[in-house]
Amino acid sequence: MDTSVAPTNSPREAFLRVFNLRMIAAVYYFCLLHALSRELAWYAYEPMPWSDWLYSLVQFTRQSLITGLMILLMIGCAEALLAGRRWSDGKALALQGAAVATGASGGAVLRHLAVNYGDPTAHFMWDWFYSTAGLWTLLGCMAYALLRVVRAEHAAADRLRQAAREREALEAQQMEAQVSALNAQIEPHFLFNTLANVKRLYATTPDRGRDMLVSLIAYLRAALPSMRCTDSTLGQELDLVRNYLTILQMRMGERLSFDIEAEAGLLGARLPPMVLPTLVENAIKHGLSPLPEGGRIEIHAHASGAGDEIAVEVRDNGQGFAGSGGSGVGLANTRARLGALFGSRAALELEAAQPRGVVARVRMPLVPSAA
Repeated sequence: MDTSVAPTNSPREAFLRVFNLRMIAAVYYFCLLHALSRELAWYAYEPMPWSDWLYSLVQFTRQSLITGLMILLMIGCAEALLAGRRWSDGKALALQGAAVATGASGGAVLRHLAVNYGDPTAHFMWDWFYSTAGLWTLLGCMAYALLRVVRAEHAAADRLRQAAREREALEAQQMEAQVSALNAQIEPHFLFNTLANVKRLYATTPDRGRDMLVSLIAYLRAALPSMRCTDSTLGQELDLVRNYLTILQMRMGERLSFDIEAEAGLLGARLPPMVLPTLVENAIKHGLSPLPEGGRIEIHAHASGAGDEIAVEVRDNGQGFAGSGGSGVGLANTRARLGALFGSRAALELEAAQPRGVVARVRMPLVPSAA
């Protein structure tokens, strides 16, 4: 049964992956070390002048290099033949072994011709041929096996890197889907409460209700596209909050006042859509609305840390935590959306304000938005 996997490279690419300058250099250094070990062993038993010893070293290095390059050439040819074809493991192994044996045998023949060049009386020594070809076949098979192992490890590392890139892409897609799903949960929560305010105004003062409905339509025309996006900016979210508070101010009158301050350099910072409107709505619903006198909301955005973070605070002087546990759908989803976009680098903090009220603080990295 055919169990091998066909390589994706061409025969030429497969050949050059084996027979190239780097591999030729590796063969040369191996042959040099092989010749050096042989000459040092012989020198220990038969001392000779250094000039003769160096000449013998160069000569044996040349002879070994002939065999090594022949084996490397045949391995390259075998890789080129295997490229793009589906061979069984046994058939491929037989081809690779035959390539090494052919290279070792051809190298031994070339060594004989090189050493005895110009000597017509030289006889071919079969015993030397068999021993030399056998030794280099063994060395070549070991080197070929090592080459295959190293290439398999490199291929496995490449697959792991590719899998990591694909996993990162899937995580990014999952994050976008999670953010979209959380947006879908917040939209009804925000819109239904706003429409309930319009309904109450129509029941008491139709003219003001009509004016508020016109303002609400204009607000939704700008807000709905942002609510469907997975990215926004601090400046866009502050504009939405300003419009939202203006609409509520039409209903609450003097019971509601607000102030918005933000550093100009932070307006382009990345911010999940509808985070600030959710915090403001929570402050109105749980902090100011229960009080007959209403109250004030202050929104401040400033850089924090070493300048690579941003802090956005929504402060109210309402009744504080007495009427709000801070565990509503809006706050829970806000935390989840901050975590989905920024991980552990972002947080939503709630603390008591003085003399009363609540401070909701969002901390996150200062990242320019693509919106």
